Amino acid sequence: MVWINRGKVPVALTIAGSDSGGGAGIEADLKSFAAVGVHGTVAITAITAQNTVEVRRIQEIDLDVIRSQIEAVADDIGVDAAKTGMLYSSRVIQVVAESVEEYGFPLVVDPVIIAKSGARLLKEEAIETLIERLIPLATVVTPNRFEAEEISGVKITCLAEASEAARRIKRMGPKVVVVKGGHIGREESADVICYDEGLRTISTPRIDTNTTHGTGCSFSAFIAGLIARGYEEVEAVEEAKRLIYEAIKFGIPVGRGHGPVNPMAEIYKESEKWRCYVQLMEAYRRLRKSPKIGEAVPEVRMNIVYALPYAEDVSDVYGFPGRLTFVEGELRYLSPPAPGGSSHMARAVLEYMKKYPEIRSCMNIRFDSRIVEAARKTGFKVGYFSRSEEPKEIREREGGSIPWGVRTTLERMNMRLDVIYDEGGLGREPMIRIFGKDPLETVKKTLKILDEAFK
Repeated sequence: MVWINRGKVPVALTIAGSDSGGGAGIEADLKSFAAVGVHGTVAITAITAQNTVEVRRIQEIDLDVIRSQIEAVADDIGVDAAKTGMLYSSRVIQVVAESVEEYGFPLVVDPVIIAKSGARLLKEEAIETLIERLIPLATVVTPNRFEAEEISGVKITCLAEASEAARRIKRMGPKVVVVKGGHIGREESADVICYDEGLRTISTPRIDTNTTHGTGCSFSAFIAGLIARGYEEVEAVEEAKRLIYEAIKFGIPVGRGHGPVNPMAEIYKESEKWRCYVQLMEAYRRLRKSPKIGEAVPEVRMNIVYALPYAEDVSDVYGFPGRLTFVEGELRYLSPPAPGGSSHMARAVLEYMKKYPEIRSCMNIRFDSRIVEAARKTGFKVGYFSRSEEPKEIREREGGSIPWGVRTTLERMNMRLDVIYDEGGLGREPMIRIFGKDPLETVKKTLKILDEAFK
């Protein structure tokens, strides 16, 4: 998803606390707004001293300052949609409710009660005020299981109970209620949506990860941003569900506790596509200049690939369709770099990235014992797998051999390898594969090895 708008830019407002760790609160909200092409504005309700492990201190902002922030944004810039996060006290909720009534903008209420670390972010006395003053004004309310239990009084252990809680909260006045399923069930994260037309459930696979800090903030911010763009409420919830799945899947592993989600994951992925193309073309030009490159082209021809940072399948790996060949003394390509340009090399690097995600490039060259020896002599780490050990079910599965070989070698040697080779088998040409963080590093390694092998 890439958002380009040369007309009026939609504006979303986050009314929430600041997270010094950058994973939740207004910090997460602003990233989420940017990811859906919305200009983000803020009204800070509290300042927290927190990280991925704990909330150390909370300082509530003066009520007049909170009110003035909302008014300053609304009076000049305007608000197409807003969301609330940490409100902390009844007094703050009252100020926010009065502002919503005055300006009438669509409001997404994320009823933040307890932080991921366990710290309470909404005083117990404020629950009643939240229910009586703010939830009735909401366009969308997005409680997680525990928040929904406190608001509705329903104990939630399954989707049926989540549905009942959603119905009860809907009767409090909001247009749409989403009871999030991140804490319900094992295999899937299923959210229950309650709206005027009834109930529906949307699901994504559950992700085994520790980078979940800021999930609720980003999800509600995505919804608010999409509503600001003109999405219908349920449509915004569905798209936000997809975006938060990507944000969790490609979370940021920092700190010793729960690392933050990555609301910008999809934007980063899009921005890297041009970089993949440019680097592969530069790598190709450097290979062409080498007088020894002809010695390295296999019978099945050569390819070099570069994976997007969040690559999941072959279509996320750029390579040269038709491969590189050596003709009339020159290295040439049939087609310029494109996604899915090499299925074999793509599978190799995708498998490598499962263990070492920073290694995103790979190229294949002709097997020659002199090249293998030169790789070792120049100080590169070399691994080997034998196709004779390949299980029958792997050998018979299309595209399974190379990932198996890479995985087996990395597991056996338990280190980052620069080179992985095999000596072939029945109908399989022996091959050397060179890995690097990017195509230029991969080419640099390759040319150094070739210079040593063919002095």
